This record gives sequence, C-alpha cells and structure tokens, in this order.
Amino acid sequence: MKHSLIHSTLLIMAAGLLAGCTVGPNYHKPTVPVPTAYRGPNEDPQHQAQAQAASFADLPWWQVFQDSVLQELIRRALQQNYDLQTATEKIMQGRAQLMVTRSDQFPQLSASGNAVDQRSFVGFPFQTRYATYAADATFQLDLFGQLRRATESARAQLLATQYAQRTEILTLVSDVASDYFALLSLDLQLQITRDTIKTQQDAVNLTQSRLEHGVATQLDVLQAKQVLDTANAQIPELQRQIGLEEDALSILLGDYPHDVTRGLPLVQQQLPPEVPAGLPSSLLARRPDISQAEQNLISANAQIGVAKAAFFPQISLTGTGGGAVGRSSVFSSFVNSNIGTWGGTAQLAQTIFTAGRLRGNLHSAESQQRQSLIAYEQAIQGAFRDVSDALIAYQKYYEVRKAQENTVQDLSDSVSISLKRYSGGIATYLEVLDNQRSLFSAQLTLAQDRGNEFQSLVQLYKALGGGWQQ
Repeated sequence: MKHSLIHSTLLIMAAGLLAGCTVGPNYHKPTVPVPTAYRGPNEDPQHQAQAQAASFADLPWWQVFQDSVLQELIRRALQQNYDLQTATEKIMQGRAQLMVTRSDQFPQLSASGNAVDQRSFVGFPFQTRYATYAADATFQLDLFGQLRRATESARAQLLATQYAQRTEILTLVSDVASDYFALLSLDLQLQITRDTIKTQQDAVNLTQSRLEHGVATQLDVLQAKQVLDTANAQIPELQRQIGLEEDALSILLGDYPHDVTRGLPLVQQQLPPEVPAGLPSSLLARRPDISQAEQNLISANAQIGVAKAAFFPQISLTGTGGGAVGRSSVFSSFVNSNIGTWGGTAQLAQTIFTAGRLRGNLHSAESQQRQSLIAYEQAIQGAFRDVSDALIAYQKYYEVRKAQENTVQDLSDSVSISLKRYSGGIATYLEVLDNQRSLFSAQLTLAQDRGNEFQSLVQLYKALGGGWQQ
C-alpha cells in the first residue's frame, strides 16, 4: 500500500514536469532613453565628464555626515522609526505570500487515520480492534504556466517591497539630516538674536547716559530701544520653531517629543569641497524607487500570463490510498483482517461561458501593465528632475550664502562708522538705528542661508540615491 501511494505520487509529479508551456509575454527591460549629462548650473561638458568618474552618492551616509551626534541620531532612527519597521514587516509578509503562491506548483499531500477498540459483554464476550488509514495527493498540472506566472508576480512583488524599504531608509536618513541642519540654523538665529539683545541693551544704556548728560535726546533713547524690542520679540518665535523642529526629529527617531542633543554648531559644520554627480546611467541602478517601479512592472507583466492561462483547460490529478487493519474475537476465536486500496483520478475543467469575465480580467491585467510601464518611465523622469533641482539649489545657495556674508560684513562696518559719527555729533541716531536694524536682519538671513545650503546638500545626496546603505 505504501509503495503504491508513492508510485502514484511520483507519476503525478512526472506528469507535472512535462508541463513546459507558459502563456503570456516574457518580461523584457524597457528601453528608456536617459540624458547623457545632468542639467545643472555648470553646463560645461568637459567639467561634467571629469566629475563622472565617481558619484557623491557612492559614499555611505556616515562619511557624508561627519557630525558624530548626527550619526548617532541617524542610527537611532534606523533602529526605532515606525515607518521603517512597517516597511520591514511588509518584506516578511511578501516572503510569506510568495511561499503561499509558490506552494500551488507542488503536490498537496494529506493523511488521516482512525483507531477503534470496542468491547461488549452483552450476551457473550465480544472484542474488536481495528484501525483505518488514508492518504490523498492532489496536483494541478500547470500546462499553460498560470501558477508559474503567479509565482513570478509574487516574487517581483517581494523585490518591490524590499526596494520600498530601501526607499524608506533613503528618505529617513535624509529627513533626519535635513531636520538636524534646520535645527542648527534655528539655534544660530537664536544665538544671533541673543547677542543682538546684549549689544542693543548696551547701546540703550549708553544713549540713556548721554541723555542724562545732555548730549542726547529722548528720541535717541526711544530709537535705540526699537532694535532691542524687535530682537526680544524674535526670541519666543525662534523658540517655538525650535520646539516644533525637535518634536519632528523626535518622531523620526521613534520617540516621544523630547529635547534633541546637538553636536557642532552650524558655522563649524564642514561642507565637502566637491560634490560630483556621477554618471546619469548609474542613477537607474542606485535609486531604489526606480528599481521598485521596475519590479511592479515585472509583476504586472506576469499577471497578463495568469489572466491568459485562465482561458485554457485546467487539469488536476488526484491519487488516493488507504486501508484497514485489525482483529476481532467472537466466542474466543480471533479473526484478523488487513485491507488496502489505492487509486488515481484525473479531472479536466474548461470554462465555456463567463459573460466576458475572463476577457475583462485580461484587459484589466494589460491595462495594469501599461500603467506600471508609465509609472516606471515617470519614476526615471522624476529622478532626473530631483537631481537637476538639487544640483541647481546647492550651487545657488552657495552663491547666495557667499553674497550674504559680504552683505553682513558691509553692514557691520556701516554700524561701526555710524556709531562713530553719532558719537562725534555729525549724525543722528536714526542713521545708527537703520544700520543696526539692517545688520540684525542680514545676520538672520545669513543663518538661514547656511541652513539652506546644508539642506540642499542633503537633498542632492538623496536625489542621487545615496543613504540607504546600512
């Protein structure tokens, strides 16, 4: 009996190996033309060719962001962030789903058994002991590749989920770094404001002393207080923004809102001397969102085969085996029995009329494949736009910051000169006030420009596809 069941199962599996036809289109990587160079502020082809030997995004994030405190924040986020944990769990779910889908390609075996021990002393002693057993093996012949296409689709979905996790890592690293530099920019603005308050308080005291000695007017004192009042009003607004930024960063770390530790101040953070973009063709392999879009396209392409295979006959093979063994006693005589059975069946099913359901499923799968192709091409196009925007932003923020540094220096010199002119009695305090107000505003703008420059560097690193390596 045992050998017969094994024999039937082997015959079923051998028949399955003969099923080699697979309907539906085989996947071929789409040919998508890409630019030969990134669009940026520097359009010199020779300069771009020299910069294509390597890419800034090839560096791991811990070499790009060298502030030890920022590195620790990123590590904590990679360990604790809930969105990343969800993305990781989706990978586990995808693996399980692939296992479920792939299992349909193999025979399904089941077994059952039953044992009875019956004794009776009514009229005459009677005893019966017997056991029954049964085993079934079912196998669907994948003659037209429906199951194989379904497995191909599930495998592509698993890979898409893995690339989605890498996209989440890339986004998380860049968000933590961007928020950190925004926080340092606000810290710098707060420090500038507090320094201004201290300076302006000294100026008010000096003007008040001059008023008491008869060499200044009450108007001079009131004008001196204007910049001081403006700076004092700026403090709570900056503290509000800092609190919100710390809360946002805390959530990225997977924590409840709390104070965030700082490392080096913004003015001591180092910018890389050169930021090469690399070869445009390498962007397709480095950006995980592009790879995710391609795996979605592969999955949708395989679903066309699943839909087409539904038009063809479905053949299922079933092998069964079982038996019974036992003995009974009647008037002290024993009767032994041992019975075994086995058999096999084949079932053919062909859909005849479904009122257009099968054709509708096929058209739906074909449309989904075309949508996935559009999404893939759109992802590539969006990636090149991200790089172009980031290259332009990084270069122009650098130029803005350099120009603003000159502005701050000029205004600082103007304040010094106007104070000397006022002390010498050849200028009113209004001239000093205008220069001090302009200097305070320019210093805050410069702090914002420094933060924008670092944040644009983070966005360039993200756009080039760097940062997801752990």
